[in-house]
Amino acid sequence: MQDMLNNLATYGYIVVFIYSLGGGFLALLVAGVLSSQGKMDLSLSISIAFIANVIGDSLLFYMSRYHKREMMEYLRKHRRKLAFSHLLLKRRGSWIIVIKKFIYGLKTLVPLAVGLTKYSFWKFSAYNALGAAFWALMIGEMSYLFGGALIKGYDLISDKPYLAPLMLIIVGGSVWFYLSAATKKR
Repeated sequence: MQDMLNNLATYGYIVVFIYSLGGGFLALLVAGVLSSQGKMDLSLSISIAFIANVIGDSLLFYMSRYHKREMMEYLRKHRRKLAFSHLLLKRRGSWIIVIKKFIYGLKTLVPLAVGLTKYSFWKFSAYNALGAAFWALMIGEMSYLFGGALIKGYDLISDKPYLAPLMLIIVGGSVWFYLSAATKKR
């Protein structure tokens, strides 16, 4: 584990940037834990994750707005989730752009769905930046504060390897069940 932490401390900021273009939760979580141990700078990690997350979602918006034909092949497989994203946008308004950062599965689809509409890019960018700032600060600060507990949890899971797949199945199954129920035909 120490080798992994040393590698992450060395190349951590690059990893945080690249990983945050798409999602970034895990990279920011690890950066917060490393910051609590003094191996990375927390404010720099949060700033990098924020910037990369804004850029990533803006690219998704741009691709779906100006490259609809190419994106439709990808989106065809996710029609129900895309429709669910549109429905959330209509029901909750622009605030879904802010809170989608915390909902696995919608993080990528909401910018794509919004890009397909006539929604203003500048309005999307403002809400996206607000959501990315809130997300980066919350995940970064919480992982920094609970870094010691997360390390102890990791040590417990590494001592009992059967716990990790069990936890992944429970969390993944819960997310899958929620998204399946939310996008189910009525």
